[in-house]
Amino acid sequence: MALKSTIFKANVAVADIDHNYYADHSLTLARHPSENDERMMIRLMALALNAWKLQDLVQGDGTLTFGAGLSNVEEPDVWLRDFTGEVKLWVEVGQPEDKPIIKACGKADEVIVYCYSHAAGIWWKGIENKLTRPQNLQVWRIPSETSQAVAMLAERSMQLQATVHENTLTLGNGAESIDIELARLK
Repeated sequence: MALKSTIFKANVAVADIDHNYYADHSLTLARHPSENDERMMIRLMALALNAWKLQDLVQGDGTLTFGAGLSNVEEPDVWLRDFTGEVKLWVEVGQPEDKPIIKACGKADEVIVYCYSHAAGIWWKGIENKLTRPQNLQVWRIPSETSQAVAMLAERSMQLQATVHENTLTLGNGAESIDIELARLK
């Protein structure tokens, strides 16, 4: 018998001071049976970091949603599509292989990878030379201590505040907050 995804609900108040974007997002996250809280929360964090692009890239006339991710390798973890279905933003989390990243760069205007965990540095050293060509690719690293702390915020029903200021994301639930400083690798 196949295991089913676990459903999480999150209301995220995004205040992106850097991009003058303020909005509430009501989200449903389906956590794949093989996915842990850390990866799921990194997906949520990636959506919050890029929410401003909903207004900036498609003037609010599009959808910023979670893709099938682990359930379907043909979809990203997060994506932004305009009203015609054109993919404006493709986001992957973790340490994906080079070929799917390059393929995504051909499908979307912009591709962002958020890598995390203690193995992220090793992954990047092994893949960096293969990803020099795509000009529409960004790779960001989240420190493993930070990604583990973000995982502690995971609950089946979440009320979160995400504030972006001076390239730092502060993610909190009212009782705890975590400052997330990302390092750009590409």
